[in-house]
Amino acid sequence: MIDPNILRAQAQGVAQQLKKKNFDFDAPAYLALEERRKTLQVASEDLQAARNAKSKEIGKLKAQGQDTSVIMAEVASFSDQMKAAQADLESVQASLRGVTLGLPNVPHVSVPEGNSEDDNLEILRWGEPRKFDFDVEDHVDLGEALGMLDFEVATKIAGSRFVVIKSALARLQRAITQYMIDTHIDRHGYTEVYVPYLVNADSLLGTGQLPKFEDDQFKTQAEDGLYLIPTAEVPVTNIVRDVILSESQVPLKMAAHTPCFRREAGSYGRDTRGMIRQHQFEKVELVQVVEPQDSYAALEELTGHAEAILKDFELPYRKVNLCGGDLGFSAAKTYDLEVWLPGQQAYREISSCSNFEDFQARRMLARMRVGNAKPQLVHTVNGSGLAVGRTLLAIMENYQQSDGRIAIPEVLRSYTNGMNFIEKLQ
Repeated sequence: MIDPNILRAQAQGVAQQLKKKNFDFDAPAYLALEERRKTLQVASEDLQAARNAKSKEIGKLKAQGQDTSVIMAEVASFSDQMKAAQADLESVQASLRGVTLGLPNVPHVSVPEGNSEDDNLEILRWGEPRKFDFDVEDHVDLGEALGMLDFEVATKIAGSRFVVIKSALARLQRAITQYMIDTHIDRHGYTEVYVPYLVNADSLLGTGQLPKFEDDQFKTQAEDGLYLIPTAEVPVTNIVRDVILSESQVPLKMAAHTPCFRREAGSYGRDTRGMIRQHQFEKVELVQVVEPQDSYAALEELTGHAEAILKDFELPYRKVNLCGGDLGFSAAKTYDLEVWLPGQQAYREISSCSNFEDFQARRMLARMRVGNAKPQLVHTVNGSGLAVGRTLLAIMENYQQSDGRIAIPEVLRSYTNGMNFIEKLQ
């Protein structure tokens, strides 16, 4: 959430900044609501003061044995007026909150201009795409030929955009996950956390998925109305909701492996083939909670941690700085890591690493105290380190052999009981 003080003082400036995200903020309408709020608040306070004064007068008259019926009627009238004024004030405050919760984060000055992913700014490329001396296949054909990816059975069980992974490929996916977690804990200094896969609305509101992305959530029908998590970012970041951290607790670095569930309501038929865009998938998520002045250094560090996994697996990738039009709702700046997929002859996203500055912290009331100073909002940074399913398919496509086998990256062989290749099920 954008600081309301900034909105009140610089509404037009904020509107101009949000144009970079292709978002139209009606600053005059917001300021008119804000003016209405101030008027009603003053009126409510004046009525309260008048009622208090009359109430004191009643006490004096009663002490003198005088008739108080007339003045008591006035007090009752003030009470009725106050109730009406308070109802109007609460309605305007609710409208203002609706506006502020619907405003995306302001992009950082280093975010490039642009309307779509075609305008993202490439920062670097690592690794050379492998040159094959045979016709390459995508992960769907490879997995089905091995007898280890089954989309037809998954559709029977649950519907489209699900997969059943079997045998050695399932083992490889588990190995990928374990390697990532071990690396981020042992080499990069994160604390592993196990978190709920169901969260309440306050948690989704805190990280920015609600109210804007309600249609993309899987919500239970139970009375408590819990949601399946779209990303571990939600439960992990909400660990610090309504918390005042001590100086010694910051920076806080947490890693979690979870399934993720998304309706993909806005994908409109994109990536319907294979495992690129599914309703259920897994990620290893990295979250850092830091002091405001350290958040952009933390973004670089966290992105580097995700890159390290791609390098360990020797997967060619590129790093892009997302343009304003492709930047997420809550993010002030995002780097996407895109892995090379020979089956598509294209780089595809495998991790997004974002700095939210104090946008999420303000929604969550996540703060820290330095010394005896007043608590201040923290900054939050997070990213995938990496998306497990997309890492699996990237290994399948980049390590495919001419005979249909899949070579296993060297660093993963100790995690797969020394297996060097994945071969067709007999």
